[in-house]
Amino acid sequence: MCSPYLLLDVDGVLIPFPAADGSTPATHSRHDVVPAGRNADDPVTVWLDPEHGRLLLDVIRTGLYTPVWCTSWRQGAATLIGPLLGLPDLPYVELPRPQITVSHPNGYLWKRDHVDAWLGDAPAVWIDDDFTSLDYEWATECSAHGKATLLLQPDPLFGLQPEHLTEAREWVARLVCSCPDGAHSP
Repeated sequence: MCSPYLLLDVDGVLIPFPAADGSTPATHSRHDVVPAGRNADDPVTVWLDPEHGRLLLDVIRTGLYTPVWCTSWRQGAATLIGPLLGLPDLPYVELPRPQITVSHPNGYLWKRDHVDAWLGDAPAVWIDDDFTSLDYEWATECSAHGKATLLLQPDPLFGLQPEHLTEAREWVARLVCSCPDGAHSP
């Protein structure tokens, strides 16, 4: 069996969005990071739960998945976010920088077409907080045509929870696939 990709978003998954009162979960610690192209005097504040690092390392060490960042942070996820969580250097999907004002310009997540092309026929568990019903229909269609696809959508106020990774492990345990020729290798 080939290892499915574990596609990881950052914002709303590892970095929760603040509640209406500006608060973040008590489990998260504040970090200031400086993305490429940004002035060091103007860092970006992120809130990360150190437990996410442990949970993701446990999943990575199983060898059941090939973890890949799938986020608008692009390489910044590997160089800024991953190290703060104690994660190894992970590859990332090279997403474009679209000129859009909404996450769903076509009624579905803007990343989806790029991810679909990048995956080819490879199976995937994709964790993102911003899917629509059209994304779930796409995943169902992919699975029906032999490209097993599971979408997991954390609440963006709380982010990734242990039950998301439990669901991913249970899904891969049921998955029976064969690697297509030319499958990605990170």
